[in-house]
Amino acid sequence: MVTRFITFEGGEGAGKSTQLRLLAERLESRGVMAIATREPGGAPAAEFLREMLLAGTQDFAPLTEMMLHFAARAEHMTRTIRPALAAGAWVLSDRFFDSTEAYQVYGQGGDPASFAALKTLISPHPDLTLVLVVAPDVAAAREAARGRAADRYDRLGADFRRRVADGFQAIAAANPGRCVVVNGNGAAEDVAATIFELVAARFL
Repeated sequence: MVTRFITFEGGEGAGKSTQLRLLAERLESRGVMAIATREPGGAPAAEFLREMLLAGTQDFAPLTEMMLHFAARAEHMTRTIRPALAAGAWVLSDRFFDSTEAYQVYGQGGDPASFAALKTLISPHPDLTLVLVVAPDVAAAREAARGRAADRYDRLGADFRRRVADGFQAIAAANPGRCVVVNGNGAAEDVAATIFELVAARFL
């Protein structure tokens, strides 16, 4: 079976981690080896950079922050994603370069040309990106239920979140062959069924 690289994108509380887990379980029940990973992170050095980026203890210049995300991504790609694909697994990643564009370019006003240049250094690109969209009140309720401490991006406020959400919509519109927008407002199992149908129609 041909391996696939699928990414899950969206704002906080969109359900990415839950839907990634449910898709991995469903694929494995069909005999597909699926590796679940995340960004920033997914490899030891990348997890180190994740802690630094999310802690908010440093005030990075916009280009520095973007480059740190891509540095973590280079580690992730080298240590985890490419080896898993080479071993015959499907790779499911909670965030990838679309999050950098949504958060650092659309959200924080980073330079689009710098992002585009850094993106050319990363391969392979995802075969499919699922952009989960939820209403703000649904996202807020899910975040409250998780009960985790707010990270740096959580603390940037409602206006930042709106810019990020608009960014994901723009990214999806600009990449219709790769990106599919998924309504994530429903029950987890219902959203999972929709996602599996999309994946099965393309790849199974």
